[in-house]
Amino acid sequence: MDDGTTPGDGGDTPIRIGATEADKSQWQVFKKKAEEAGVKVDIESFTDYTQPNRALGQGDIDTNQFQHIQFLAKYNVESGDTLVPVGATEIFPLGLYTKGDRSVSAVAAAGRVAIPNDQTNQGRAINVLASAGLVTLKSKDKLTPTPADIDTGRSKVTVVPVDAAQTATAFNDGTPAVINNNFLSAAGVTAADAVAKDDPKQESAKPYINVFVTTEARKDDPTIAKLVEIWHDPEVQKAVSADSQGTAVEVNTSPEELRQILRETEDKFRAESN
Repeated sequence: MDDGTTPGDGGDTPIRIGATEADKSQWQVFKKKAEEAGVKVDIESFTDYTQPNRALGQGDIDTNQFQHIQFLAKYNVESGDTLVPVGATEIFPLGLYTKGDRSVSAVAAAGRVAIPNDQTNQGRAINVLASAGLVTLKSKDKLTPTPADIDTGRSKVTVVPVDAAQTATAFNDGTPAVINNNFLSAAGVTAADAVAKDDPKQESAKPYINVFVTTEARKDDPTIAKLVEIWHDPEVQKAVSADSQGTAVEVNTSPEELRQILRETEDKFRAESN
């Protein structure tokens, strides 16, 4: 029987949040702070990035927090869904790492760079290499360039796409690599060791803002907005910094601007697919 409550509003039904790394300490701190604020939450753990958006669209969860805007835009365009960002969390700069002489020239001398092979991170990694002058793109207008978009004759390195987790393995075997922050510990490096990375302050970094996401119908839900506010509590941010080995850069972009970035990114994906 309907008790008149909605998830998380102080009734017995908690807000269900989808996450892919629910075991991180940041989620435990966040849950504690939410409950102190009178909001009950359940952190639903998902094993890969394909699941939380589907679960949200199907009503199995109320919001998710695991992705950046570009990932969401690609999902919406490909699935036909209309999920929306409701709050910003962080940007995690993507870095290039090499052993020994930590310099761009050393990477060029190596001649090869391992990069993640999933479309979103692969394109971002190639853009990092382009910004560092290691590869030249045939066109600078593509949102997520692929190896086929690299002008190999004018580039200093060849890219080697591998599973994201294997970039750390390639690095440990002596190949320079672009490594996602969650695999840095496996490579035995920290964000400070990067020889190049994307700049979270640049306009081009905006699609990589990580976000809380919900359905169009709940984009103005005050309880979900409260959760976004709680995420920026100093204790939660301290845990985020610890979990990310200092790579996280806090972002407070407004929901309205986040949605504008989403629309622009979706339009670019549609244009590239035509």
